[in-house]
Amino acid sequence: MQQGFTIDRRSLIVGAAVAPLLCSAAARAAAPDLAGLADMTRDVAPITAAERAARLAKAQRLMKANGIDAVLIEPGASLVYFTGVRWGRSERLTAAVLPVEGPVLIVTPFFEEPSVRQTLAVEAEVRVWQEDQSPVALIAAWLKARKLTGAIGIEETARFFASNGLARALPAARIVSANPVVRGCRGSKSAAEIALMQKASDITIAAYRWTWPRVEKGMTPADIGALMNAATAKLGGDPGFALVLIGEAAAYPHGSRAPQRVGDGQIVLMDCGCSVEGYQSDISRTFVYGTPNAEQRKVWDQVAAGQQIAFKAAQVGAAAGSVDDAVRRQYAAWGYGPDYKLPGLSHRTGHGIGLDGHEPVNLVRGETTKLAPGMCFSNEPGIYLPGKFGVRLEDCFHMTPAGPVWFSEPPKSLDAPLG
Repeated sequence: MQQGFTIDRRSLIVGAAVAPLLCSAAARAAAPDLAGLADMTRDVAPITAAERAARLAKAQRLMKANGIDAVLIEPGASLVYFTGVRWGRSERLTAAVLPVEGPVLIVTPFFEEPSVRQTLAVEAEVRVWQEDQSPVALIAAWLKARKLTGAIGIEETARFFASNGLARALPAARIVSANPVVRGCRGSKSAAEIALMQKASDITIAAYRWTWPRVEKGMTPADIGALMNAATAKLGGDPGFALVLIGEAAAYPHGSRAPQRVGDGQIVLMDCGCSVEGYQSDISRTFVYGTPNAEQRKVWDQVAAGQQIAFKAAQVGAAAGSVDDAVRRQYAAWGYGPDYKLPGLSHRTGHGIGLDGHEPVNLVRGETTKLAPGMCFSNEPGIYLPGKFGVRLEDCFHMTPAGPVWFSEPPKSLDAPLG
């Protein structure tokens, strides 16, 4: 036969024997028995009207301090944070304008107003536009009427057509960054926000504890992710992501398109999270299916040590970048890198987290922002060995006046990877 069409009889026999096992594992992943899991969110307290009012008041104080007359915000986490409105982005502009004084303006298409009002949680003036009208012109007219045309802050994720349209409609206005206002509010989490993030983390850990014992030989990343997401939903979380990397794929932080199946002695890296009332968790665990080898144990222990180095470096008043520096110094001493080179740690040590899974600021070299109470971060100093495997352990923490506090406790041993 021509090369590429050779049939190995032995492979056919083995394949026929293994196929039912793979099918049964996939079937159990697709329809898992969740009877032992219960909703963990029955005691959750949503963000109150009083807290949202306090957020707006703080934003307006920061606007005055920074000489900003108004702030434009498109749908996304910042819109939820200030107004409660949960909406998607499209070519039809829905937006909020926070004025330096007075209630918020909400602008939305006429036919969307009833839906937008369903999640509106603050006092606001709602103005609508028809399909043949310009929403930006409506915003500009509103600002002119209130003499708020000096400096207009643009929330950093707003799209160009919105900010450019406003600049063209208000040529005398200065278009500036709204970061001093938006980051100044969202960067420091309240006790209520931290409680919601704690609940999301608790759910993710509970889902891990349920999922890992059910991982079987032959399962794919999709099979394992389906188990994790099903458990998360049953526990009351809103599944956000369930990244599963097996074997060599774990050497690439966000994975590989190469086919993967669980096998004896293989690394299984899981990076999963959920949300509760919009607030995020982000937790990674690295397991070995079967018996770990010496190199897997060594790298796992080094990453666990790296997490503790980062945690100890994260003190109030320290520059965020110094946390990354502390980890990278130790990794270089072990022969990794140097810097962001591989084998070693090719990504930042951590990122901010809250209503967004990734939000400012990052634990990365050169970041000078000082750590302060209320800030929340991931701590994930992985080690990646291209062509072999990778290990990532990720737990989040929040800053208190006394220092960092874990949302989830890191595991201490590869033999007990969930504690």
